[in-house]
Amino acid sequence: MENEFKHIMSERTDEELIKIVTVDSDKYKSIAREAAQIEIENRNIDVAKFDKIKSEAIIHKEQIKKIDSNVVNSGIRFINLIIDSVVWYILIIIVFFIFGLLIPDAALVNDIVIVIINLVLVFGTFFAYHSLMEIKFQKTLGKFATKTKVVKLNGEKPENSDIIHRTFCRLIPFDRISFLFTKNGIHDFLSKTKVIKDTEK
Repeated sequence: MENEFKHIMSERTDEELIKIVTVDSDKYKSIAREAAQIEIENRNIDVAKFDKIKSEAIIHKEQIKKIDSNVVNSGIRFINLIIDSVVWYILIIIVFFIFGLLIPDAALVNDIVIVIINLVLVFGTFFAYHSLMEIKFQKTLGKFATKTKVVKLNGEKPENSDIIHRTFCRLIPFDRISFLFTKNGIHDFLSKTKVIKDTEK
């Protein structure tokens, strides 16, 4: 077991080793911490580097702790869902109305084609609403109303790819109510994002 830990620690980076014996020590067994300490001594890691990484790790840990304390509860997420669903339905009505004006003879089109067009319009509207709003503002109209926003796990603004991934994950069956059973919904977990209180003025 001891040799196994030595091998594992030998593959860790300097930064990971320092975190194991300092800010993340409570996450590891004593034998793992001892193996990490031995590896640190074997590598003769510079004290200045040690202090720098330790300080950065502490700051990062405090930042994550602050973000986690601002994660909104299921009640607020449910309000967001209701508002965004209403907005989505209104957008669907508008899109179908415009589609009807542009293609007045839609009734003459093959039924299968109509079904496909309907699905594209419905899910296209859903995808466009959520992704464009969160890419531009980090929030949908529901989040504007509840003063919340979506962020990455470290609190930073999500990349466009994060939001697109997040929106695709919303299409997973039962995802839209998954936040009622866990702290974060399925689309939050898979896209590595969180919804927090927007404290910016």
